[in-house]
Amino acid sequence: MAVTDHGLVVGDGVFEALKVTAAGPFALRRHLERLDRSAASLGLPPADHGVIRDAVAQLLEGQQVELGKIRITYTAGRGPLGSGAAYGPQTLVVALDAAEAPAPSTVVVTAPWTRNEHGALAGVKSTSYAENVRVLAHATERGASEGLMLNTAGHLCEGTGSNVFVVLDGRVVTPPLAAGALAGITRDLVLEWTDVEERDLTLEEALGADEVFLTSSLRDVQPVHRWDDTTFGDHPVTDAVARTFAERSAADLEP
Repeated sequence: MAVTDHGLVVGDGVFEALKVTAAGPFALRRHLERLDRSAASLGLPPADHGVIRDAVAQLLEGQQVELGKIRITYTAGRGPLGSGAAYGPQTLVVALDAAEAPAPSTVVVTAPWTRNEHGALAGVKSTSYAENVRVLAHATERGASEGLMLNTAGHLCEGTGSNVFVVLDGRVVTPPLAAGALAGITRDLVLEWTDVEERDLTLEEALGADEVFLTSSLRDVQPVHRWDDTTFGDHPVTDAVARTFAERSAADLEP
């Protein structure tokens, strides 16, 4: 990557991160489709899916991966040392790294900063991730694995790398994409495979839930046992969702 690459200079790029196991990469097609949607939001042409699939195959050839992460980064390429349009051609990087299995449950905190649901990058998986880095550092300093953000309307939005669900009187609820959340691949599958209501949630309402869980490509479906000063006990509904996701995802690598 050149030092003038706009992905480096101004974060003018998009990315995907997906889980890979001994069985292979999970939901690669869905991740590539979302990569293209994010790219279009930044005015970039679609990435070459064939090249990416070949790169993934080469990375995994001869490897014995129990649990790993594939990162696909696609940037605007060379450009000026500022916010003017990049010259291109686009840069594509595909990398493989080890990953740790998620904990049985986790702790989250409410971020002191809001997500702008009306911003140009709302719902875009952009390499302009400094805001998420800052929120996650805030959470880590407080013994949490994730920071959850509200949007400018005061409604629950998302985590730095996860979507959030709550269980209210046995009903699973998650913020709508209009709240500014990323259309997570695991989120989409949970919505397809289980009964979920999408609607705006206040922080007070979410903290009063019976159960809370996060979804992401590396967490899958992960219960939350503490959010700020609120603790949560048993999570039978979350466990049922997690079982369904585990069974369906194990049965089909390209759902």
